[in-house]
Amino acid sequence: MRSRVLIFGVGAVAASLLLGVAGIATGRIGDWSTGAPGGMMGTVFNVGGAGNIGMDRAVKVAQDVAASYPTGGLVADEVIEFSNNYYASIREQSTGVGAFEVLIDRTTGNVIREPGPDMMWNTKYSPMGGDMMGGFGFTDSGPMTVTGQQAQDIAQQWLNANQGGASAKTADPFYGYYTVDFERNGTLVGMLSVNGYSGQVWYHSWHGTFIQVRDLGASSAT
Repeated sequence: MRSRVLIFGVGAVAASLLLGVAGIATGRIGDWSTGAPGGMMGTVFNVGGAGNIGMDRAVKVAQDVAASYPTGGLVADEVIEFSNNYYASIREQSTGVGAFEVLIDRTTGNVIREPGPDMMWNTKYSPMGGDMMGGFGFTDSGPMTVTGQQAQDIAQQWLNANQGGASAKTADPFYGYYTVDFERNGTLVGMLSVNGYSGQVWYHSWHGTFIQVRDLGASSAT
């Protein structure tokens, strides 16, 4: 399968935040029913600000986000600390499929939905219904046509061309896309996502440098 690569700059990310990012300091995310915005990157995030909430509080925020979803059945799966933010994946407990991804401000604990794939390719949990600004053409539904192994292979092809020496880990399925961690010399370096229908790649350029990860697994159920 030939992978077409998408590289979105600051302008595209800013547009996604303006149209649908939601986040508040309590760890809950805006209005779940409407996707109403509760903040923007410039006001929710304080990159480089003094202080750090620490991993324990970031985990608690992620767990509160999962517990606040009105239909229930979601858990925080892992929390990763980067130099710019904490990242958390929220997962369906019954299916094991990723529901959505959030970023947590290192200084305030404020939460936003992760820009990019989570907002634009997520066919079940996107606050824009997976079709923000027409979804840039990605409005596919139904089972993903790209397999997990194909997604990992596509990610590795992108890494070979753009992140020399990096290795793609197993593709983590979400609704409409996969997120793939990649490492170098056995250490996590960053993340990218692969569209589950087109095979397009979206590099997560907003994290900064990896610091630590906490795998929560089933223990995160509340």
